[in-house]
Amino acid sequence: MADDEATSDGANRAPSRVALPERARSPWWQLSRRLLAAFAIMAGTVLLVMFDHDGYRDAGDATAAHPYGEVTVIDAIYYSTVTLSTTGYGDIAPVSDQARLVNAFIITPARIGFLVLLIGTTLEVLAQRGREMFRIARWRKHMDHHVVVIGYGTKGRSAVDTLVNNGLDRDHVVVVDPSPDALAEAHADHLAVVTGDATRRDVLRRAGVATADQVIVTTARDDTNVLATLTVRQLNPDAFIVAAVREQENAPLIRQSGADSVIISADAVGRLLGLSTLSPTLGSVMEDLLTYGEGLEVAERELLVSEVGVPPQSVADQVIAVVRDEKVYRYFDPVVTVLARGDRLVVVRPAKELPWAPRPGTHNEDLASDDD
Repeated sequence: MADDEATSDGANRAPSRVALPERARSPWWQLSRRLLAAFAIMAGTVLLVMFDHDGYRDAGDATAAHPYGEVTVIDAIYYSTVTLSTTGYGDIAPVSDQARLVNAFIITPARIGFLVLLIGTTLEVLAQRGREMFRIARWRKHMDHHVVVIGYGTKGRSAVDTLVNNGLDRDHVVVVDPSPDALAEAHADHLAVVTGDATRRDVLRRAGVATADQVIVTTARDDTNVLATLTVRQLNPDAFIVAAVREQENAPLIRQSGADSVIISADAVGRLLGLSTLSPTLGSVMEDLLTYGEGLEVAERELLVSEVGVPPQSVADQVIAVVRDEKVYRYFDPVVTVLARGDRLVVVRPAKELPWAPRPGTHNEDLASDDD
């Protein structure tokens, strides 16, 4: 698949649907398994008839030497097929007590199993839609305060990986994308998917945008991102929307559309390339900060009680910003010279520590935001 989703006019016009992840099985594997089982039942029945062929009468092959008619391998195959398919012409029939008991307790259950295998595929197709509708209805009932990811390309997958690695359950993530490739990849990642054009209200409603807490908008086109952001904001005025754009000139437009945070992907990559060229060491540090799970991490955490009233530089973590009254201040800003209750810290810390946990040795300390 391309670096990001390529949306075509045909894909945008396609009707949307909800698809929940499940264990994928190849149709050929399913068909082969049923055929092998049916063949095994057939072969077992033929062997049973041949083992007790003297207990059967072939009315069409009676001779003086064999008044009941000799039952050959071909006769056994013929008898097995017409018996298992419940056709039963009566030309070959069990006459001995042993043969009748075998028919009653072995061949009859085999006949039932054979018929179940033959019609099993049809029954499964008929029941699959009802089962899927039930699963979707149950999913919708429990889907609330979730995260909607619009676009499942490179950026969308990385965003989901970061959320999951930071503790978000995959069941609380819904992907919206029109691409069949994105559908397959999201299902492989055990994510629910709504296929369709994210600029359409009905598609976003199916994804539960109206009850979502956060929405990530990261399609391949800036104009699609703008329209999707505008539609999301109309459906959910309270959702926190993070949107990606390729070009700097489109950032003000997507902010006006309702995005709370805008990431300019082309500029960010360009700056990283420039820093790496000017200073390879600085470039490696920035790459470390952007790579999850190793080295350094940028994280936001609550203020501890012991940190109230001290300067940001005195905190054990490397504080780079302070969030106060929902505004972000750099650590050297005079407004946050002294930390106060209710502040949140944006820090650089070792990746092995959970972003929301206090540093080792302070896990039992009270948070400054706790009630007295």
